[in-house]
Amino acid sequence: MSESANPMLSPRITKVTVNIGVGEGGSRLQLAEQVLELLTDATPVRTISSSTNRDLGTREGAPIGCKVTFREGEKVNAFLKDAFWVRQNTLPAYNFDQSGNLSFGISDYTDFPDQKYNPDIGIFGMDINIVLERPGHRVSRRRRRSRKVAVNHRVEREESKQWFVERFGLTIVEE
Repeated sequence: MSESANPMLSPRITKVTVNIGVGEGGSRLQLAEQVLELLTDATPVRTISSSTNRDLGTREGAPIGCKVTFREGEKVNAFLKDAFWVRQNTLPAYNFDQSGNLSFGISDYTDFPDQKYNPDIGIFGMDINIVLERPGHRVSRRRRRSRKVAVNHRVEREESKQWFVERFGLTIVEE
């Protein structure tokens, strides 16, 4: 049976998370939130430290970064096209994990189209995480009657690479 015949076998993007880690609260965190609002047109959520680390200067419960999560839609595709364009549509193979998810970083937000350097904000990089799943994967996360997802229904690393090559025209560099 081909994948086009069964829509439950075709992978899709479940969510995209854009994260900026600052390591401290205060004015730098507010500037990072401004950057995320500029790029995504969404309100960022602050991330909280889960442990105290003296070397890094973080306290448990203190804000250390911000993130925006997209769910399915046209906004996701537009943002990802711009993000892949910043990386010249080329990613290394090690950015894909065994579950078919993709994570990569961008060193400067001004590399995005239509973004100009603002000396009041400065330079902020970000991490972008993309979760790729098949329909029906929700059974592993739901509250009532949660179940494991069968091995043949999971998205594998090679399949994920192929999907991103076909959908977004990426070049994946094997090392």
